[in-house]
Amino acid sequence: MLTAARTGAAVLSALLLAGTAAAPALADSPSPSATVAVPSGLYGQGDPTYDGVWRQSLALAALAAVKAVPADSAVGWLTGQQCADGGWPSFRADTAAACDAATEDSNATAVAVQALAALGGHQDAVDKGVQWLKANQNADGSWAYNPGNPGDANSTGLAVTALIAAKADPATVARSGRSGYNGLALFQLGCAAPADQRGAFAYQPDPAGALAANALASAQAALGAAGGRLPVTNTNTVDAAPKALACPAGAAAQPVPRADSAEAAAAYLTDRLAAGEQHLMLTLPGATPTPDWTATAWAVLSLVQSGHAKQATGAVDWLAAQGSTWTKGGTDASATATLVLVAKAAQRDPSNFGGTDLVQQLTAAGPALKSGPSSATAAATAAKKDDKGGVSALWVIGVGLLIGVGGGLLLSLQRRRGAQGSAGKPGK
Repeated sequence: MLTAARTGAAVLSALLLAGTAAAPALADSPSPSATVAVPSGLYGQGDPTYDGVWRQSLALAALAAVKAVPADSAVGWLTGQQCADGGWPSFRADTAAACDAATEDSNATAVAVQALAALGGHQDAVDKGVQWLKANQNADGSWAYNPGNPGDANSTGLAVTALIAAKADPATVARSGRSGYNGLALFQLGCAAPADQRGAFAYQPDPAGALAANALASAQAALGAAGGRLPVTNTNTVDAAPKALACPAGAAAQPVPRADSAEAAAAYLTDRLAAGEQHLMLTLPGATPTPDWTATAWAVLSLVQSGHAKQATGAVDWLAAQGSTWTKGGTDASATATLVLVAKAAQRDPSNFGGTDLVQQLTAAGPALKSGPSSATAAATAAKKDDKGGVSALWVIGVGLLIGVGGGLLLSLQRRRGAQGSAGKPGK
């Protein structure tokens, strides 16, 4: 299920998984062994090879959520990564060279479209990204991570959210008469599944066509099923718990109806959060299950979007208490940006989320803002910059000490999921 272009990343990710006990916290942390220089304008200090566009897009979406105006260099870096056909790869080291279409990435494209749509003023890039998504939709309505491969729930969910952000109705974006919502339905467990798995999403069917519930696939696909996009701003809440999928006689062989999809997914996520002490778990073959920060954060976004913010409260509290482990003290730009999105969606203060100023941490990880949400945040960020716009020596030393605790070459969790794709796990 991995393309040749992704095999190297998968092998390296698997080695990293085997060598660290803090797998869910892997991120874009600085590393002395990184082989690719960090480009100017990019958020985070780690090797961008596998997650540059992903983490930049999350950072820009998070800044849009807090009404910060990013530096032109930050936005220009993202738009400069776009290929001539409208798609984005995970990272283009040489933007003067033509893109290899096989390396273009639906996940990077989907989050880039959402970030640029949230910022506004980049309609041409957004339109080209949407056209790429339309051109690379599979005949069954789904999307694959890389074009030409079987679709998966995560990629399909992210593509649907990108279409929504760009005001393109996923119900009308179709191939062979199969829409994006039809594509999502391929991966959702219905009445044929055990009761405690109904409403969940599988990453992909196994070789026999069977579906198995997966935490990250469920969390990311559910946002698309609920009609959401980044940043999540839905403030409509429902006091009642989400309704589990109703299964009348004869319903077992039927896909989950579109009208019931988001509610069924919300019911599944609510149950799994409750069972896991308000967080989801990452389970890999031969490894001890560990907390899954990424899946938990996306579950919060999906629950809020579906109108069940109350059911997400415990997970928000858990992320507030545990988030510094995931963000590595704010040095992981991708994780930090995701927590900003969670805080805003849950109507919490991202400048005091569990006692941490996430906005300050995020802005410190990239070029100085053109304008920020508060003078205090801007001052704190400016204090960490030298007079040439770079990061001050003292700040580098401080970050280096933090990273020294973790040690080793670390990749983002979202990109690390590529190693799991070959084992039937989410490929994000």
